Amino acid sequence: VGPKSFYQTNPAQARVLYEVAARFAGLTGTETVYDLYCGTGTISCYVAGDAAKVVGLEYVEEAVSDAGINAGLNGIGNIKFVSGDIKDLLTPEFFREHGAPDVIITDPPRAGMHGDVVKAIADAGPGTIVYVSCNPATQARDIQLLAEKYEVAAIHAVDMFPQTHHIENVVKLVLREGHRQR
Repeated sequence: VGPKSFYQTNPAQARVLYEVAARFAGLTGTETVYDLYCGTGTISCYVAGDAAKVVGLEYVEEAVSDAGINAGLNGIGNIKFVSGDIKDLLTPEFFREHGAPDVIITDPPRAGMHGDVVKAIADAGPGTIVYVSCNPATQARDIQLLAEKYEVAAIHAVDMFPQTHHIENVVKLVLREGHRQR
């Protein structure tokens, strides 16, 4: 973990967080998973063993370098990490090149996701979105933007910072009937 890379500061609760995210993803080993705002690739690495392929996207280039090192140190070969502004990366061409996502896991910064990212996710139409957030207000805003196509299936708060009001909230969104493309 380099100085410009984000990393959860409570490792015991980070494991709980990753377990919840993985459970919500419901992977069977056949899925293409996109991990947006992947940081050092901790969630990507955690779910890779249960997925066919993981594509991690992160705008901090140093974090992407760390993520690749972490995957290598753990012998994980089914992950590709890409650096760049996520709103610019998520294009139809990118999905054609890397595969359509079956599951998207997103763990954006406190400001939430850019509107173009929300639109790109909705347009891609994955069956499941796992939204991890340290800011329930921006998470709720983004979920509202996805509400036409997605419905909330589960919610789980994780107390990452005991004795404070801060939490990590995990929401599972599923594609509504009538919007299924595959």
